[in-house]
Amino acid sequence: MRTLPLKPVLMASLLALIAGCTSITSVPPGTSAQQMVGQFGTPTYQCPLENGGTRLIWSLQPFGQQAWATNTDKEGRIEGVKPVLTDAHFSMLREGVWTPEKLLCEFGPPAEKSAVGLPSVRQIVWSYRYQQDGVWNSLMHVYLGRDGNQVTRFHPGPDPMYERNRFGMF
Repeated sequence: MRTLPLKPVLMASLLALIAGCTSITSVPPGTSAQQMVGQFGTPTYQCPLENGGTRLIWSLQPFGQQAWATNTDKEGRIEGVKPVLTDAHFSMLREGVWTPEKLLCEFGPPAEKSAVGLPSVRQIVWSYRYQQDGVWNSLMHVYLGRDGNQVTRFHPGPDPMYERNRFGMF
């Protein structure tokens, strides 16, 4: 009796499984938001848009490193789904005025909210987990100033959740 080698059978099964999965970014523009919800679940965050549509965000925060967003028109058809926790997308924070509401509507809820600095210069910081340059486990720290009303600066940094204890003490 002849048996099939296990490794090729497992690889073929894995490829068949992957081929059967639909990526959220491959959903074509014009698809209804209801179909998106049916296929990928309820969005993590949504907000109304000025054109009468809605922005929908599916986020893996606080522990994941990805989030995807789409805008719908008034009829509930999507424009296309894009990843939002990327260096290229965060670079848009350089332009214009960013309030906490606008930040939430663009990127979704952050992984962490904190305050940093001495009491006289304490600033509110929202941190988003993501992969810097698509590789490095990082947090994008977005500073909202002392009053928490407007983005003042942002920068990436290493994500301590993925850092090994360097001293081997714990």
